[in-house]
Parts: sequence; C-alpha cells; structure tokens
Amino acid sequence: MRIIAVANQKGGCGKTTIVINLAACLAREGQRTLAVDLDPQGHCALGLLVPEEQVEVSIADVLLAQTNGNPIDLSRVTWQISSHFDLIPAKTDLARLEQKLAGVSAREQRLARVLDSVRDKYDFVLIDTPPTIGFLTQSAMAAADEIIVPVDTGYFALHGLSKQLDTLRELRAETGRQIAVRIVANLYDVRTKLAREILAELRKRHGDLMFTNFINFNTKLKESTSLGQPITEYDPASSGCRDFVKFARELIAVGPSMSTGVSSLESVVAASPSVTAAGSLALPGAISAPEIPLATTRSAPISAPQPKPAASPAPQYSEGQKALLDRAEALAANASKLLATTETLLGPGRRSQTTMPVSAPTPQQTEEKIELIYGPRAVEHGVAFVVAAAGARSVRLAGDFNEWNPDRTPMQPLRDGAFFARLPLGPGRYRYRYVIDGQWLRDPANPYMEQNPYGEMNSVIEVAT
Repeated sequence: MRIIAVANQKGGCGKTTIVINLAACLAREGQRTLAVDLDPQGHCALGLLVPEEQVEVSIADVLLAQTNGNPIDLSRVTWQISSHFDLIPAKTDLARLEQKLAGVSAREQRLARVLDSVRDKYDFVLIDTPPTIGFLTQSAMAAADEIIVPVDTGYFALHGLSKQLDTLRELRAETGRQIAVRIVANLYDVRTKLAREILAELRKRHGDLMFTNFINFNTKLKESTSLGQPITEYDPASSGCRDFVKFARELIAVGPSMSTGVSSLESVVAASPSVTAAGSLALPGAISAPEIPLATTRSAPISAPQPKPAASPAPQYSEGQKALLDRAEALAANASKLLATTETLLGPGRRSQTTMPVSAPTPQQTEEKIELIYGPRAVEHGVAFVVAAAGARSVRLAGDFNEWNPDRTPMQPLRDGAFFARLPLGPGRYRYRYVIDGQWLRDPANPYMEQNPYGEMNSVIEVAT
C-alpha cells in the first residue's frame, strides 16, 4: 500500500481537486484507493457530495478514540464513492483535535497506526492536508511514504514551493525518515505568458522532482467539483479527465522507488529562486518561453552550428552539461550535412518541412556507423537515438512513444561521451526530448522541432514506411 500526502502550505494550489480526481482515476485503473480528508474545511466530502450533517463519525473521532483505548473500526467512517474508491471524511471539529491532544506523546503517529490497519485492503491512500504547517500536516507526513506537492503556475508558485521543500527537509531531519517527494504542476494555463515562464522555470530548477504530466486549467474540473462529482463521472471525455488519467498512470508506472527522496532536497532548496523582502518572486536570469503562437513551427535546414541565444541559460548548467552542449552544437553542423547527403537514411524524395524523416536502413548501416552520427537514425527493427552528453550521470529519452516518461527509456553510454537508445518505432510522426541530469533538452542534432505547451521546443522525427 502506497500512502501519499498531497501537501503544500500555499493555499489555492488545488490540493483537494487533485486528491478527488486522482483517486477517481486510480480507481478507474483498478487500484483500490482510499482518500483521507485531513483538512477541517471538509472539502473532500463537499466535492464528492457527502453531506456533513450525515457524517456521524469522522477522521477526528478515529484519531481521538485511541486516547481511551477504544479504537473505532474504519469501516464505520468509510464512505464508498465508487468502485475501488472510498473516502474517510472530515468535519469542522477536526480543527480542535490538536488542542484536545495537547501534551499527548506521539500524537503525530496516530494516523500512521490507523492506516496501517488497512494496509492489505488498499493499493493507494491519498491524504488531503490543510494549507498550514501544524499537527494535522505533520500527522500526514508522518504517515506518508510519498508526498506530492501540487504547484500552480501563478506568481507566487515558486515562493510557496521553496517554503514547502524547506518544511519537508526539516521533517526529515526530525524523524530521520526517507520520504519520496514529487512535484506536479497544476492549474496550468498555456494561454498566459506567466504560466509558461513559471512552468519552464519549474522544470529547469526541479526537473528531477517533477512529474512528466501536468494538469491544465479546465473549467470542467471546477464544474465537476461544484456538482459533487469526480471528473471521471462528470465528463470523462474532457481534457481535464485526460490529464488526470495520464497523471494516474504515470504515478502507477513510476512506483515509490522511482521518486526522488527528501535526502536530495537540500540541493533542491538551495536552487530555489530568491524572494524579495516584499514577498515578490525574483526569477534569476531570462526564461526561455518565446512569445509565439502555439502552432507548429519550422526550423530551416542548418549548415552551420546554430548560434546560442543572447539570454542563454548556460550559467544554470554544470560544467559537464556545458561541455556536452558545446560539443553537441559543434556536431550539429556535421549531422545536418550527413542528413542532406545520405539519401539511404532519409529515403527518396524531399524531406518533410516540419519533421525529420527516418526511413528503413540499408545493409551498410552498422552499429559502428550509428555511433558516429548524432541524432535519430533508422536501424534494423526501429530507430536509434544518439546524443553527445560527456560528463552526464543520467541520460534518458522521453517522447510520444513512452507517454513522455523518461524513466521508461534510459540511454546507454557509448564511447566518447555519447549515449544510445534503440526503440522499435513503426511508421509515423514522433516528438521527443532528452533528459540529461534532470534537464529537458531538445536534440541539438535534429533541426526539426515544434513548440510544446511548456513554451519550449520538442524535437520531431517522422519514420518512413
């Protein structure tokens, strides 16, 4: 059983919406899921049409009952929302629980003991926490093995995230527990420049902690909550439902062992943006979110290395990453020249204006030749990707072919700082990016690209028949 606390001391970032809809989507995927409302506002019950006046026993009663040695069976407080989806609701009396348990030893461990009693009954437990740091949030973190931090893409998002990561680091120091932490971008509105900039900055600073999938702003999500239904019931065909289904599948796929532990948070917190005395966000450096329409863009064929933009984010990279980017830019010209002259690799006819064609290999295309050419190349039974990444510790590949989950496609090191992956791709068009030591980068050896919702560029290939 995976116990996951959804926590962020910044209000308005959509914690309750995530708990309700993520739980519903996990249940739809066949995962036995329990949602626990640990917020005295009781919004989980409200958002699932559970009337507070009919909640006779709540989570507060369960936690308080341990004091008199007469524990309450969780079946008395559990509401079935749908198949595989249960809820333990909260009432406003939960706000007085901390006062009632004042001076009681190990009071933060009570929730952990309660949930341990249903370990064999559920696959996932999601805990909705209040937007404060106190007894209730500490209880959730003491019970959880994993923490999901939802971050909206508004003005104060990075400030709130920095404070939350500080809190998690302090908790680890106090308890000595290893807690897996991941960040999900929520309420993302691609139409606004600020949202694109914030999301790009989040991925640049905390890419190793972030989920690949994110939740777009969608009016159907607000409507479903106001009507007391999860999005899976209210509008399963909506883009909001699709976002949560992809999020749930990624959560299932990565497993707890794939999450980044709190032990790494010291370096993450150190990398967080500064905040001025007035509390406003200071984003250091330029952010690569171009102000262009979200339509497919075309890059002209290159015959020389592309110049670096004036506001290059190179100072954010490690020395190893600087070296690999410089080397990759230098090799891009040679790769482009090879693309223009090697008809056996590209197939007959003119190349696509927006995608890099990849056709069936000739018998002369050996593994040794593939290693010498950076970028995507057709090989027997699929496509080989080769990227220059000298000094990199981890190189992964994410794209349409693996649901943009880089954990599914680690790349293998070759000679001279190159990394290699072979994928059995059939004919079609594929978008992809490399993830090098947590940094999401387009393929510098592939001039074909299009803008993605992050305001950055995806590399594009087209596998010929």
